[in-house]
Amino acid sequence: MAPPKDDNSEESVKLFLSIGLDEKTAKTTINNPKVTANLTAVINEAGVSNGCDRTIGNLLYTVATKYHNAPVHRPTLFNYIVTAQIKTPAQLDAAFSFFGNNNPEDFNLNEFEEACGVGVEVSAEDIENVVEKVFEENKKTILEQRYRTNAGLLLGHVRKSLPWADPKIVKDFIDKKMYELLGEKTAADHEKPAKKKEKKEKPAKAEEKKAVVEATPEPSEEELNMNPYSIFPQPEQNLMVHTEVFYSDGSVLRCNNNREVLDKHLKVTGGKVYTRFPPEPNGYLHIGHAKAMFVDFGLAKERGGCCYLRYDDTNPEAEKKEYINHIEEIVNWMGWAPFKITYTSDYFQELYDLAVELIRRGHAYVDHQNADEITKYREKKMNSPWRDRPIEESLRLFEEMRRGMIEEGKATLRMKQDMQNDNCNMYDLIAYRIKFTPHPHAGDKWCIYPTYDFAHCTVDSLENITHSLCTLEFETRRASYYWLLHSLDLYMPYVWEYSRLNITNTVMSKRKLNYIVTNKHVDGWDDPRLLTLAGLRRRGVTPTAINAFVRGMGITRSDGSMIHVSRLEHHIREELNKTAPRTMVVLNPLKVVITNLESDKVMELDAKRWPDAQNDDPSAFYKVPFSRVVYIDQSDFRMKDSKDYYGLAPGKSVLLRYGFPIKCTNVVFADDNETIREIHAEYDPEKKTKPKGVLHWVAESSTGKEPIKVEVRLFEKLFNSENPAELNDAWLTDINPNSKVVVSDAYAVPILKDAVVGDRFQFERLGYFAVDKDSEPGKLVFNRTVTLRDSYGKGGK
Repeated sequence: MAPPKDDNSEESVKLFLSIGLDEKTAKTTINNPKVTANLTAVINEAGVSNGCDRTIGNLLYTVATKYHNAPVHRPTLFNYIVTAQIKTPAQLDAAFSFFGNNNPEDFNLNEFEEACGVGVEVSAEDIENVVEKVFEENKKTILEQRYRTNAGLLLGHVRKSLPWADPKIVKDFIDKKMYELLGEKTAADHEKPAKKKEKKEKPAKAEEKKAVVEATPEPSEEELNMNPYSIFPQPEQNLMVHTEVFYSDGSVLRCNNNREVLDKHLKVTGGKVYTRFPPEPNGYLHIGHAKAMFVDFGLAKERGGCCYLRYDDTNPEAEKKEYINHIEEIVNWMGWAPFKITYTSDYFQELYDLAVELIRRGHAYVDHQNADEITKYREKKMNSPWRDRPIEESLRLFEEMRRGMIEEGKATLRMKQDMQNDNCNMYDLIAYRIKFTPHPHAGDKWCIYPTYDFAHCTVDSLENITHSLCTLEFETRRASYYWLLHSLDLYMPYVWEYSRLNITNTVMSKRKLNYIVTNKHVDGWDDPRLLTLAGLRRRGVTPTAINAFVRGMGITRSDGSMIHVSRLEHHIREELNKTAPRTMVVLNPLKVVITNLESDKVMELDAKRWPDAQNDDPSAFYKVPFSRVVYIDQSDFRMKDSKDYYGLAPGKSVLLRYGFPIKCTNVVFADDNETIREIHAEYDPEKKTKPKGVLHWVAESSTGKEPIKVEVRLFEKLFNSENPAELNDAWLTDINPNSKVVVSDAYAVPILKDAVVGDRFQFERLGYFAVDKDSEPGKLVFNRTVTLRDSYGKGGK
């Protein structure tokens, strides 16, 4: 209910109407005593208490509502406004930027006029010409998106050429040009945008799908060594306009720190870079988070600064202690050391106090619309019926929300932004909602929780973050990010968005990952087929390889491309080739009896751990037994030889790696006369034979003693399609049923019996493998990390 009117209220409304405010704005203003006092003082100081032109009045209203701190030179500013030398919101913003960035005693009138565009006349013809040019440059996009085109971006393009143009006139020309180009709105223009289901109708051909994948050449050494963080400004440069928020009424909010705010920030930080890595603890981290870590922790490390590990724990229903523990552990495994570990919930009291202040300033209100009603009103760009309720009423209701006096779903706190804006992230976003759920970190103290849109930017400011870095899908939220900080007069970090990491043949949506884990399509969050960091680690991938891969991607804003998984595999091989010792394992053993070797004779041969091993370095070799019974892989034997075949066949010789040439002399079949039971061969002790084929092998270490038996798990791509997300609801049908093959009875050389979980090896001719956590005494389990073949640079980009 509205507060009772008194004579002072009526006088204030009359005064505000005299400067050209509409009746609704005037009556809304008197509900906020602070704004009423500010606007009254501004009107009197400007000498227009008897009324003025509406344009002048709107500028004075902006001074009273958006710029609370009165500069020393305010009388000078008012003179320029009432004499129409400063006549647009852009000029007014420039004036306050000038005051904020210059010491009062250094005020120079000529520099001030130049900075504010005083005397610059922008004609309607000038505006029309620039609008024509902007439409011509963006015609293709406008024709594709029609009336869903972001008019704010078009306004921004015009403002770059004509910074002092009246935004209302610019918007009129843009609307007029839009109508000329597109005509009347069609039924399709009024429909809610589809969620990209067009591609489901006709699957892309293989050639078309390949076009989606980024054909990036292997990064040069120069590119890899280049400093990827050089694009970011220094903390002391944080005075620039961060973003322009184009309001539906044609006004423009330019968000930047003034000198006083920045100096206060620099005093706290000592001028150091402060970043944050802010994962939500609702699942395990994936390789996309590795890129975020590289950006956040890497920038801080490169500049000698600090990086917080901050848990974005605003949703108590989705968060688990398991995820919190995992995140901290995996961050350390990736080689990063947080300056400090914090939680958004650490700031719940400060955030609540800021929400109260936002209400007091007239920038937030308690709303009773349910989720469906909010969605419908947003689609129609309609204000909530509760939007203009008195400030005191919202303060009381918000306190009742906090005390648990209102049912869940019956009220939210919403920011009073701009429901008619072209950016949907300015549609009065929800700041707080009621959830009667205990919090994993904060306990049961709170039953209202801030949203990401309210908490993220405010905690960035509270922690004095210098660089708030995130992926490009958050770019449209930049307007609300800075709107909120501006509305609360808080320090503003520098925000920069970079392209997210998209890799072929996998999914990285936490929702989809959670689904396939929960529904047991994979064996947990650390399944080696997943590109979760836990899965990659279990598979045998090193953090060094992951960071090298991410660094090779660079920190760019190019988006929409898929990186072929072979590029990741290239970096994995590069690392393991240098760090994984060589050894031999036979996956599908075929018995070979060396008939010309005594049954009780066992020779100890030297095998190389490293391909470039020096003969005078004993540590570079290991011993392998060579006896009457050896085993080769079934795939290395054929009954019929051919010219391009280098394996063993009847009457043919091959070289056993690190051992002797052998020649097949006989083949023994099982009772079905098809299955080969064993092969008989003779070895050449003098090594006079020089066969082309070289095979890996494993021998009995003593007569009748079976070699070490191990389990080997062979992994392939989890999804058949390069981009399973394109299949929309059918994405689960794309899971590769052969993505995991278990070989239970492989044979290994004796040295592997001492391997422990996490050890990595190259199994010669097979690939790189790591010991899995499922290993037990007497039965080791190996995961294939990656094959030996490198398709990167050979068409697999």
